[in-house]
Amino acid sequence: MLVKDFMTPNPTVVSPEATVPEAAQIMKKGGFRRLPVVEEGRLVGIVTDRDLKEAMPSDATSLSIWEINYLISRLSVGEIMTRDPITVADTLPLQAAAKLMLEHKVGGLPVVHEGKLVGIVTVTDVLRAFLQREAELLVGVETNP
Repeated sequence: MLVKDFMTPNPTVVSPEATVPEAAQIMKKGGFRRLPVVEEGRLVGIVTDRDLKEAMPSDATSLSIWEINYLISRLSVGEIMTRDPITVADTLPLQAAAKLMLEHKVGGLPVVHEGKLVGIVTVTDVLRAFLQREAELLVGVETNP
């Protein structure tokens, strides 16, 4: 099982100049929790829903809602993203990608091929692969007495 067989190919990306509200809208509309950040065709970072939440002010702030909205609208993805994220090659075994996610406590990794972003692999993809493998083994057991 290779990463390329279970990754999401051609993921939605965002530029470092995009604003936090723009990124949040893209993530909400697409139903995903992370966005690779690409500049001039090169992966430069990753932004997650957690990064976006941490960029928001505390409920205990003394700022008015208008001040908060103004400040957030000017905050760029490049200011809050994780720079130079851990990546995996599309030809890497999926188990190795899962081990990296576990070791680094991340839920997903950008997938690159010859330096170009080609996909993203997540914990959900690893679970899907596991369940597919289990189903294949069960079918094999049932058909081979």
